[in-house]
Formats: sequence, structure tokens, C-alpha cells
Amino acid sequence: MEKIALLRGVTPTGKNRIPSMAHLAQVMEDAGFSQVRTYIQSGNLLLSTPHSDDDTRLLIHKVILETIGADLSVILKDADQLARAAKEAPFGPDYDHSRVHLVFTNDPIPEDKLDQLQNTDFGDELLRVGRECLYCYLPREAKKKRLNTNYLEKYLGITATMRKHSVVSRLVQMAR
Repeated sequence: MEKIALLRGVTPTGKNRIPSMAHLAQVMEDAGFSQVRTYIQSGNLLLSTPHSDDDTRLLIHKVILETIGADLSVILKDADQLARAAKEAPFGPDYDHSRVHLVFTNDPIPEDKLDQLQNTDFGDELLRVGRECLYCYLPREAKKKRLNTNYLEKYLGITATMRKHSVVSRLVQMAR
């Protein structure tokens, strides 16, 4: 079954650096995954796997840690989940879609924390809740972005990763 792994924590330098996406794809093929493809350097991986989602996440994490040395969280989704998330983005034509971000997690999000978060004033930044992800609108004018992955992870007690709407849409195209 084809899955899309969104790697959390890829950095251009340092311990969580991926030397190249081509190298990552080869490492994943060597680990037994098939039809491995990557998209941009931030850690987007499409692959086919016979394993369960939990086993796939664990294997991807272990292989990357052991072969590349990067300790990355793995958020795993399928094309239908990403397609639904992209389609349901709540920000209409009045918004700059290059500033729309989708936040994905494997973890259940505590409802009470989510309710509190939705009632928090983030100024020009906006947060919406969808069926597959959280949506953030992060305008360029915001001097210091509050709705970032680190903040959301800490506040909600989850592991998450953020992707631009355009990246999610491209991953759906690649998977189909």
C-alpha cells in the first residue's frame, strides 16, 4: 500500500541533515520499501509498503537513524487523507494561499486543549481544525510566528509536522 511519510525535524545542516533525497530514497529501497520517491529537501517520502502504519513508521525512523544518523519523527498518511486535507482547506480566495499551512500528526489531539487553542487570539495568524489536520494561516506581516510546529506540539502534547498547502497538493498529485 502506498504511504506518504512526512519527516519532522529535517534540517539543512547538523545532526538531522539528510545528505540528499536521492540518498534517502536509496536507503528506503535497501530497507525493502518499493516505489520510493521523494519531494523537496524538507523530508517528503512516498513509498509502497506491506507493513502496518505503526511498523512502517518505526522502520522508517530506525533506518534513517541507523544509516544517516538523523533522529526524525515520521508522520504517516495516505494519498486520500492528504487529498481530503488539501481540499478542505478553510481559507478562501481572499487569503494568500502561499501562506496556508497544514499541520499533521499521528497522535490523538486532546479535545480540551484543542478547544482552548481555538479560542486563543493569535492576531493575524489563524488556526482552523479539519478532519485530517490543523490549518494555519501565517501572513508574512506576522513578525514572530506563534503558530509554529514547536508551539503546537508543546501545547497539544503531540508530535506534528507542518507543510505548505502547495506541498501537500503536489504530494497528492505524485501519489496518484
